[in-house]
Amino acid sequence: MNLKTDFFSIRYNNVAPQPGKLLISEPFTADTLFKRSVILLSDHNETGSVGFILNKPIKKKISDISDEFGQFDAPVSLGGPVGRDKIYYIHTLGKLIPNSIRVSGDIYWGGDYETLYHLILKNQVPQNKIRFFVGYSGWEAGQLNKEISKNFWLISDSNSELIMDNEQALWSKVVKNLGEKYRVWANFPENPVHN
Repeated sequence: MNLKTDFFSIRYNNVAPQPGKLLISEPFTADTLFKRSVILLSDHNETGSVGFILNKPIKKKISDISDEFGQFDAPVSLGGPVGRDKIYYIHTLGKLIPNSIRVSGDIYWGGDYETLYHLILKNQVPQNKIRFFVGYSGWEAGQLNKEISKNFWLISDSNSELIMDNEQALWSKVVKNLGEKYRVWANFPENPVHN
């Protein structure tokens, strides 16, 4: 009997890595940080790649981490293992924050910190328009492409609603939208021994 158990393998889906795409980790990685993670790829070029894990919220608000933002209680996520001594942010405020880098659509990365600070203190930044991260995910030149070729990441399109969704269950939600082949991933327990 031939069993068709290839539903756990990633089939290259002809979506190239580029800013604005999502990186979705395969379900059984032993890497605890990236296990069942969804990463917004914010930059990808010949020198390397940068992204932010979207579904690893920490139990802190930005006002708990930095007193510069007053009582602004926007949630904070772990963006990745690099630069954990800094706060990074993505937003849908566009050019309201000078020097922001357009990632794709209405998603922007960073920008003038002083402007953001003043806008927040004036209550001009709704919490659903910005996401804060401690650290980021980074890859050296060619490293991400190598991981993709080894089936560590599946690449998917995204939209601002998904990106700005501060939801831990985002991995399952995104996987279910990838089609029938990957739907089994979403329902498979993280640890099959506990099933």
